[in-house]
Amino acid sequence: MAVITIPKKITQGEELIVVSRQDWEELLKLAKNKVSQIETEKGLQQALKEIEEGEIIGPFNKSRDLIKSLEK
Repeated sequence: MAVITIPKKITQGEELIVVSRQDWEELLKLAKNKVSQIETEKGLQQALKEIEEGEIIGPFNKSRDLIKSLEK
């Protein structure tokens, strides 16, 4: 096993770990998915709040009706 000494100046007293690139990429993918889920949940909660408060428009039978409502 190789031993590497990392100066305290670089680590600033923090502990470091070493993981394989494959493990790191898997961890990163899981973290990104979790962030995406959190953002989706926040967006859904905001949409439900807006519906509850009546801050919605539509539904529309024709696209021109949508356009007219956006021009107001």
